[in-house]
Amino acid sequence: MDNPARARILQAMENDLIIVGGGLNGPALALAAAQAGCKVTIIDSLPVDRRKRPDFDGRSYALALASMRLLRGIGVWDAISENAQPMREIKVTDGRAGEGPGAWMMHFNHAEIEEGPMGYMVEDRHLRRAFLDAMAQEPQITHLSSETVVSQEVGPAEARVTLQSGKTCAGTLLIGSDGRQSGTAARAGIKRTGWGYGQKAVVCAIAHEKPHDGIAHQFFMPAGPLAILPLTENRSSIVWSETDARAAELAAMNDADFLTALRPAFGSFLGEISLTGKRFTYPLGLTLANSFVADRVALIGDAAHGVHPIAGQGLNAGLRDVAALADVLTEARGRGEDIGSPQVLTRYQQWRRFDTATLAMATDTFNRLFSNDNPLLRAIRGFGMGAINAAPSLRRAFIREAAGLTGDLPSLMRG
Repeated sequence: MDNPARARILQAMENDLIIVGGGLNGPALALAAAQAGCKVTIIDSLPVDRRKRPDFDGRSYALALASMRLLRGIGVWDAISENAQPMREIKVTDGRAGEGPGAWMMHFNHAEIEEGPMGYMVEDRHLRRAFLDAMAQEPQITHLSSETVVSQEVGPAEARVTLQSGKTCAGTLLIGSDGRQSGTAARAGIKRTGWGYGQKAVVCAIAHEKPHDGIAHQFFMPAGPLAILPLTENRSSIVWSETDARAAELAAMNDADFLTALRPAFGSFLGEISLTGKRFTYPLGLTLANSFVADRVALIGDAAHGVHPIAGQGLNAGLRDVAALADVLTEARGRGEDIGSPQVLTRYQQWRRFDTATLAMATDTFNRLFSNDNPLLRAIRGFGMGAINAAPSLRRAFIREAAGLTGDLPSLMRG
């Protein structure tokens, strides 16, 4: 065997996983895989100091109870738990801005299940820092920051990527965790199905006069839902879905005008409000990879599926990908299988494809049903919410779904 060929094989053997994408799902998989004995290289386009900025920029995430279990299992939760706000109740209402909620409401209380809070709100800055610190302490993980993949190729025994710096990196399996516009998926020839909603989410955080008591609110208005999600102290995260045109207007406003526009939808139940952190907008749509796997390639998170934030399940669905793939790879290694083989990757796809397609369909249906002012649909919505709220078994089913406790749970999410 010539020296270049031998060097390629040796380099491939040094990594079990090459993960492209340093957001949240990529580091979670890196830690789960490393703790299962895999050697991992994670490639992040951003520098560490940008990922680790200490100031609050307004971004935060709703973590289902099952996702908290995953973070605890990979050794991240203890670093963020004191900055995590439990979500003890969820109130869902329908109405119009300035008119208050309609007559019907769904009220979900975590006390109706035994496991604890349905989930937690965690600020982006705390979560990213915890992941970076945990990866830095894991000898099985090599973290390449400020690096971008420019090409990839697969062979009989390895996947190889070339970086913009000219470096190459090879491993048994290549993971795409690089977002809805995944270059990993595109280079693997994986196409996508999806559409836009003509909506944008306006995301920010507010401070308020009165305590939120750990209650999350979802207020459905004709243009889209307004989510008010509890953060630590007297603060809440806002995810306001509006039409593209209205969202552009809101983004262009100064802080005082934005708060004036927000107050009729937000209401006065938390007293005076003020902005804390920045405002962001991002387009809303549905996108689903036509396959989650290709030759020696697997997709996780938004690279595999992007859904409407109406149920707050985007990151949670990605973390379930992580937990499922970690289970599949650990089992395959235990059997002495090639973790990049089609047989192994098919198990991952079969586990996650149906669940994510179902989630995508459900969020799409809910958004279309609730983001309108049709009188007949409003009546149907009200009757449906009233029926669910009046049935304890249905309420518990919704609570367990929100907590991520339904379906075939991977081991890291079982507690």
